[in-house]
Amino acid sequence: MTGNVSPSGCISSEKLAHYFAVTGKALKKVKLVALQHVPAGAAADFFDMASRYYQDAHFFEKKGDWVNAFACLNYAHGWLDAGARLGLFDVGGDSTLFTVDEKHDKRSPQ
Repeated sequence: MTGNVSPSGCISSEKLAHYFAVTGKALKKVKLVALQHVPAGAAADFFDMASRYYQDAHFFEKKGDWVNAFACLNYAHGWLDAGARLGLFDVGGDSTLFTVDEKHDKRSPQ
């Protein structure tokens, strides 16, 4: 690999580092919530999938496969966003790291 661009020429090292940082921060912020109307373990399953994709991203990055690393980061964050929108995660209403608003923040008065 040469320079700051992936072999495909579309993902810079800065972009990859940025998304690793954003997704890593989001993983740390998530608090699992148990909801009565959701199957037991759903929140843990969503978090597990996000964590596994994040780990896969590191694996691909180390292999020099930045495209798949970037794809895994996007899947990881997608699982986190889906969990936050469904109310499986308490994210403190953080609409910077997650696609949530007052409607999807289960801690806000309805």
